[in-house]
Amino acid sequence: MSYNQQTIKLDKAHAEVYVFDNGSKVREAQVMIHADNIGMTYKEQLDAILDAYASLREDLLNGYIAVFKRYYLSDAANQAEMVYARENKECALSVVEQPPLDGTKIAIWVYMMTGVETRVSESGLYEVKQGKYRHLWNGSAYNMAASSEYQAHHLLEEYIEQLEKEGCTLEKNCIRTWFFVANVDLNYGGVVRARNHVFFHQGLTNQTHFIASTGIGGRQADPNVLVQLDNYAVEGISKEQIKYLYAPTHLNRTSDYGVSFERGTYVDYEDRRHVFISGTASIDNKGMVVHTGDIVRQTERMLENIEVLLAEAECTWENVSEMSVYLRDVADYGIVSRMFAERFPNKPYVIVLAPVCRPGWLIETECMAIASHPSCGHPLP
Repeated sequence: MSYNQQTIKLDKAHAEVYVFDNGSKVREAQVMIHADNIGMTYKEQLDAILDAYASLREDLLNGYIAVFKRYYLSDAANQAEMVYARENKECALSVVEQPPLDGTKIAIWVYMMTGVETRVSESGLYEVKQGKYRHLWNGSAYNMAASSEYQAHHLLEEYIEQLEKEGCTLEKNCIRTWFFVANVDLNYGGVVRARNHVFFHQGLTNQTHFIASTGIGGRQADPNVLVQLDNYAVEGISKEQIKYLYAPTHLNRTSDYGVSFERGTYVDYEDRRHVFISGTASIDNKGMVVHTGDIVRQTERMLENIEVLLAEAECTWENVSEMSVYLRDVADYGIVSRMFAERFPNKPYVIVLAPVCRPGWLIETECMAIASHPSCGHPLP
């Protein structure tokens, strides 16, 4: 078996760790770290999480290199500065106000690898190099334009310029984006308009393809920032290595209701498959919200939708290496937490407060998966 997942108890914190090891030079780990004591101050919780991370790197994850981190904060205006002060810029860094709903003030997701070389490239993207591939990560990009539409437009244009400096394009190389939108009910429409406009002019249409993405509620420390962007691209891949997931029995094309992202994407390498499932909610193949007002049935339908997307990529829940779960209503946490704990013991996941882009959706989940497949066992074009 090429994967292992476990929950590790550490001093004042605990971590869920998923390790993929198929015997090659490159091993991968997804780590979700949570503070244990909600009575601790923010500084004490941050210390506990960073101490836990350091302990993991010295022991179970010795030799692993961080390639991407995301901090989930309960109050970015008062907390983000301390995160940046403590970070050593070892990897691409995302910091977003999405309060963990277990009552703590902070949680952290870390994506790690072995056998790679890392650096900050001249474009400002964080480069993770392995063989002929360069994985390009970026976190918490923002600007101060006048509206969410202008901010999203400038973010995408700046990202396109960064990709051009790397010999890449949005259409050929970008695999995944995340848009964190302050007051999402008000500002998401502007993000949609900007993305649709930029994508069209970059050759991304419903006749070609879009990009796996999550657009979700989230804030930055500065209240003038309405949109933050995280992104991921790969230089060195061919179009034959990238496939898009549709699950037409359960989901519609996003272009049917005027937005432009893929439900999921997978990338085949010589020895593994990476799967990126976009933010997925309780929706049917007509684009309608299913089970309005019922958090239990919405959660069940959402998980069913994800399962069908995974199956299209020849994967199951066993291959899922991490999940971010977004809730609109704090009061739904107890129910959802029990459902996830029962179904996904030891799986790295975090449940945060983050309204979904349509008010009727009470819950949304995104995830990544990794698998060894016979179809990945031969050289790619």
